[in-house]
Amino acid sequence: MDVLDGPRFGPLNGAAPDALVVLVHGFGADGQDLIDLAPVWAEVLPGAAFVAPDGPEPCAGGPFGRQWFSLWDRSAAQLEAGVARAAAVLGPFVAAEVARLGLAPGRVALMGFSQGAMTVLEAGLCGAVPEAGCILAYSGGMIGADSLAGRIAAKPAVLLVHGEADEVVPVAASRMAEVALADAGVPVRALYRPGLGHGLDEVGLAAGAEVLRGLLGQK
Repeated sequence: MDVLDGPRFGPLNGAAPDALVVLVHGFGADGQDLIDLAPVWAEVLPGAAFVAPDGPEPCAGGPFGRQWFSLWDRSAAQLEAGVARAAAVLGPFVAAEVARLGLAPGRVALMGFSQGAMTVLEAGLCGAVPEAGCILAYSGGMIGADSLAGRIAAKPAVLLVHGEADEVVPVAASRMAEVALADAGVPVRALYRPGLGHGLDEVGLAAGAEVLRGLLGQK
């Protein structure tokens, strides 16, 4: 696996960064897929730096794009091992960014879409990214949700957003994650969007902006 890197944005105000938002793409995409969210969310976090790392592996079976872990074998054991490895790669990258920017603990938000959502939930809750102050998980879910209570290492605020018409990752994945997170004592809010497929919409992005402003908007 390669050392992670990807496109960056901000801070919008031109000052030294006071927060970091890490945008983690889905299967078959790359950092460019999500970095366009940075100017939108920078309106509520003008002091934040944004980074969208490319996944550590070429996309299996595809001519382009990256992946955080393989989906070739979708058995529970293989998926759990894959997301754990992905979280272990994301962790040092986030720690290096936090050190480089000189940020205080808790001044980090993790956002992920689809496979990226699964990766940031694992990383932020199970110890790979202890710096996370909040997690925004879109159109994903949590691999190994049934064992979370025995693995959890941190309890950052979590926002789950999922389209009820998602044809790629069923909305049931986020509903299961919501229950597991609540049972583990994690402050979780879930937003299910009627008619939305596997994607983002303005309502979900506004909800993410609200969480970011509430948790990272002030030093």
